[in-house]
Amino acid sequence: QVHLVESGGGLVQPGGSLRLSCAASEFTFNYYVGKWYRQAPAKEREFDAGVVRGGGRTMYADTVRGRFTISTVNVRKTLYMQMNSMQVVETAVYYCKAVAISTNNEYWGQGTKVTVSS
Repeated sequence: QVHLVESGGGLVQPGGSLRLSCAASEFTFNYYVGKWYRQAPAKEREFDAGVVRGGGRTMYADTVRGRFTISTVNVRKTLYMQMNSMQVVETAVYYCKAVAISTNNEYWGQGTKVTVSS
């Protein structure tokens, strides 16, 4: 059974950095596309970044490219997103998602809240 648990959220000042983690149970990201999304209050969930098979092709939304970096560690059982130069508008709940490459089944974590504020 696939479980994803995010952590690392919190309060950060504008221009600051934060690293989010998404720990996978019972699987590694070798066979999944790992993605990070965010959902701000009263807005739809939107894509931030993705990585194929833990160490392959990476994808970024235009709004975060060059500031956010997605990666996997720990034998590809943990998905990270390093967020730099953060902006107030990036205050949101951040979710990780794993999409199975073979079946397209999707699994979501419970989310971790990030507040960008001075």
